[in-house]
Amino acid sequence: MGFFNKIFGKQEKESLDEGLKKTKEGFFAKITKAVAGKSTIDDEVLDDVEEALVSADVGIDTTIRIIERIEKRVAKEKYMNAEELHVMLREEIEDLLIDAPASNTYSFDTDFPAKPFIILVVGVNGVGKTTTIGKLAHHFKSAGKSVLLGAADTFRAAAVDQLTIWSERTGVPIIKQKMGSDPAAVAFDTVQSAVAKNADVVLIDTAGRLHNKAHLMEELGKIKRVIQKTIPDAPHEVLLVLDGSTGQNALLQAQQFAATTNVSALAITKLDGTAKGGVVLAITDQLKIPVKFIGVGEKMEDLLIFDKHEFVDSLFKKEN
Repeated sequence: MGFFNKIFGKQEKESLDEGLKKTKEGFFAKITKAVAGKSTIDDEVLDDVEEALVSADVGIDTTIRIIERIEKRVAKEKYMNAEELHVMLREEIEDLLIDAPASNTYSFDTDFPAKPFIILVVGVNGVGKTTTIGKLAHHFKSAGKSVLLGAADTFRAAAVDQLTIWSERTGVPIIKQKMGSDPAAVAFDTVQSAVAKNADVVLIDTAGRLHNKAHLMEELGKIKRVIQKTIPDAPHEVLLVLDGSTGQNALLQAQQFAATTNVSALAITKLDGTAKGGVVLAITDQLKIPVKFIGVGEKMEDLLIFDKHEFVDSLFKKEN
């Protein structure tokens, strides 16, 4: 059931169920309607399933892939019923969601593969990047980790101010400089401080711009180089934050960032406010980058470690 099931408790499951409610209401209702009263899975049913997947923002390419795989399985058993189709869909969707490599798996209360573990957080403005950093800091600290924040988005005063508020709210120290300072210098100071303090994990915020890819790549490259002067194999994670409520736009952003920098993991926010939760499938299928965190609400506890089995289970869960 996945690496993280042992820490996926009742509260997390309830948050996930509630957070995916809008996606589920549209997606599951259409699937149920498509197979109602059917004793066989025919072309009409598959067309309706395809429509349900697309409407949940699974994306055309990923939807076609799922439908083709189902067609092959249906061809072997002509008389499949609705329940069997649900099981098959769950299996195919779960199979598309890739796991993080075993060498880079961690959770809120397990050990990191390295210490200090450096997470470089990237993403455009407005996706919930700084809030995600704050929530991660809260979870890691609550699990007994020593955490340090780095405010390397020095192009917006609001970004530094916002991260400072999260620092105060979570009781986690922050390294920052004045607006307009060199982001790489902030990152360097942050990592140096983390080593000196023997911190467990470092979360470094970066500028959220995509309009000038060359400049973004140059800036991130510089940040990586200065970090590696202190820790040669850092950053250990490049975490891309995406707004799930934007659907296919989130996929486009992911494609642009993946082409610009070595994104190793995804955090998808704001899934509670949208019926487009299927974009999680589209992004992981198209880019082969694992989702590690999902945001399903505004509370600090509503940032969850992503578990593909639990995610699919919530998507298909029948109401009592």
